[in-house]
Amino acid sequence: MRVEILGQERRRRWRDEEKREIVMSVGVSGAAVTEVAHRHHVTRQQIYTWRSELKK
Repeated sequence: MRVEILGQERRRRWRDEEKREIVMSVGVSGAAVTEVAHRHHVTRQQIYTWRSELKK
């Protein structure tokens, strides 16, 4: 299998405030991590990582 990348890969930079809002939205009205991740176009693991960083 061959993969061709078209265009430039870009990483999104998240402000601490945005990360906090996304992490805090988990559980609101029963929202699961998967739903929140999908809504904000991030991975579930990213939310778990941010949650861990915010605890520190």
